[in-house]
Amino acid sequence: MRVISGAARRMILLAPKGQNTRPSADRIKENLFNILSPNIPGARFLDMFCGSGAIGIEALSRGASEACFVDSSQEAIDITQANLARTNLTPRAAVLHMSAQRAISQLEREDRWFDIIFMDPPYGSSLINHVLDDLGILLADGGILVVECGGDNAPVTPGHLELYDEREYGNTRLLFYVRKLKII
Repeated sequence: MRVISGAARRMILLAPKGQNTRPSADRIKENLFNILSPNIPGARFLDMFCGSGAIGIEALSRGASEACFVDSSQEAIDITQANLARTNLTPRAAVLHMSAQRAISQLEREDRWFDIIFMDPPYGSSLINHVLDDLGILLADGGILVVECGGDNAPVTPGHLELYDEREYGNTRLLFYVRKLKII
């Protein structure tokens, strides 16, 4: 696993051991960032269920102004911090060791919002719908929320979000959401 482009290009990243973390394949990561590339420079990026931190690190490497990494696993947090250090991107990063729900509450209390939110919960997890519903409150105006999920595990789209694009790569799906416009 490596950083594909930007300031940390070609840097090799560490990954947690075992089957609990499933890093996004380089092909999927490359396609994701080809789609997001116009929105990355200067963006505030949230990497929810960050695992190794590879997605948020890629965003920072490509010019995101800051990234927040969230995971409930201590091993994932340790690996993310090590990867941030080895890519020299730590100064633009915040790392939160807590559940997704607790992180959403904390970030909302701090009045933090993000231009791009990436969520990659464990495939088959019931968390996907609960977290997706709440994540919309952290999405900036014009922001994009991306969900990586298994091909047969698509979440129910919350009423305040609109699915505007969907890509399939084998058994992996990328779902792209924006906040629905309010009609007054």
